[in-house]
Amino acid sequence: MSTTSSSAAAVAEGSAARRFWIAASSREAAFATYTPFLLSLAAGSLRLDSFRHYLAQDAHFLHAFARAYEMAEECADDDDDKATITALRKAILRELNLHSSVLQEWGVDPTKEIPPSPATTKYTDFLLATAAGKVDGGKGSDKMATPFEKTKIAAYTVGAMTPCMRLYAYLGKELGVFLKQDENHPYKKWIDTYAATDFESNALQIEELLDKLSVSLTGEELEIIGKLYQQAMRLEVEFFSAQLLEEPVVAPLSRYRDPKDKLVIFSDFDLTCTVVDSSAILAEIAILSHQKASQSGSDNVLDRTKSADLRNSWNMLSNQYMEEHEQCIQKLLPPEEAKSVDYDQLYKGLEVLSEFERQANSRVIDSGVLRGMNLDDIRKAGERLILQDGCRNFFKKIGETREKVNLDIHILSYCWCAELIRSAFSSVGCLDGVNIHSNEFTFEGSVSTGHINRKIESPLDKVEKFKIIKSDLDSITPSLSVYIGDSVGDLLCLLEADVGIVVGSSTTLRRVGKQFGVSFVPLLPGLVEKQRRLWKQEASIFKARSGVLHTVSSWSEVQAFILGNDSS
Repeated sequence: MSTTSSSAAAVAEGSAARRFWIAASSREAAFATYTPFLLSLAAGSLRLDSFRHYLAQDAHFLHAFARAYEMAEECADDDDDKATITALRKAILRELNLHSSVLQEWGVDPTKEIPPSPATTKYTDFLLATAAGKVDGGKGSDKMATPFEKTKIAAYTVGAMTPCMRLYAYLGKELGVFLKQDENHPYKKWIDTYAATDFESNALQIEELLDKLSVSLTGEELEIIGKLYQQAMRLEVEFFSAQLLEEPVVAPLSRYRDPKDKLVIFSDFDLTCTVVDSSAILAEIAILSHQKASQSGSDNVLDRTKSADLRNSWNMLSNQYMEEHEQCIQKLLPPEEAKSVDYDQLYKGLEVLSEFERQANSRVIDSGVLRGMNLDDIRKAGERLILQDGCRNFFKKIGETREKVNLDIHILSYCWCAELIRSAFSSVGCLDGVNIHSNEFTFEGSVSTGHINRKIESPLDKVEKFKIIKSDLDSITPSLSVYIGDSVGDLLCLLEADVGIVVGSSTTLRRVGKQFGVSFVPLLPGLVEKQRRLWKQEASIFKARSGVLHTVSSWSEVQAFILGNDSS
């Protein structure tokens, strides 16, 4: 799923509206898209009663939107701005007329008052309070003394309305894809409304208006608009999350699976959770440790190799690894692409890669590069390690909710030093409940000896550990497993899990997987298809070794799918 819509990119560079959308879209847009309501709607399995209830709630919201436009128009000082707001308000009134006609088609009296839900009221109260100038301790638009003050309130109001327009345009494009798969989609008319170029034009129009109104604002006032934008996006997610559903839905996974069953999350670490690979970080610590010892005159405790020579040694090892890794990949690929997943052949092929990884680790140990590191330096490096966007929040929520949702979390990693992983998670408050399975440095006192306690260093080691953990859990209670990874080394585990999720864009992983018959499907379309199968009461919605892996563009998608908005 893209983190920004192509149309949002059309807004001018430096645009405030564009910045606000980019900040919100990687998280809130994912949480909205993966709500049970929108997944069911996209699959065409949403029951009509649920959709009628949504339309009734949305009508309350649209009335508030129209009123907020009127209030913004009263505050605007520029005639062109007033004309733009008037045009946008008329578009909202046309949308309300569409709702009324759809409700009438399905036998619902649009004049019959259906009370707003708490989530709807929360959103409309926020919107109208903003339009009234009750922002950040504001005194209200009716008490504003100058045209500039009133224009500022108009900017705040538009800032709170813009995310709704952009989010609906985004959802229209995302869900419009599913109309091509079903010519008789029951919610075609609704999806078409928001996928239409007219609606996209309205979204661009309000974004351009927000940019224009923001030009004269101070940095502090722009920050207020940013907060209003984020708050509006969160309220939109709550609005979709609160829609009534009677049918079972494949997401969030924590609610889909039988509550008595254990949900088991497995994840790789390097480049799945992190932005950079840990091996380079550990090598850099070793090099700096030698340099520091040399400068302090105490290098008799450490190997006397100069830091420059040590860096050259590491660079040679690193370059050799990359060159031979590609040769190894070429060697294990079958001559012809498999028509369906061939797990056994893939396992045999990855035996070659496993042997290569073991030999590469032996070369590093023999070089002495990893000797002389202080444990405190390793921990400090772990604390500074940058996690992928959304990863921290996912693991933090896992820690907070794992007992309530009957969930276990395991890290399976090639990392040479598990203490680095522990420090990385601990520093951002995510260590609670995380089981780490990795290699360990050996130490004399608090200084590394250069040797590694080698526990997991190959694809085969990873998958065998995965199987042991899964088997132990299954002997106690049934479980549903998810594996999250980014590389060829994760491929066997990704396939063994009931749900395999690929983060990142590794071309090598896709090249190897495809050659062995593995399919890579974006998570959203994959879940919509599974929702259709669930609707048809097909068994085995999630199944190990299915040969299908799901791709995501962010950890927010992972969290939205597994935990949903209730835990966001």
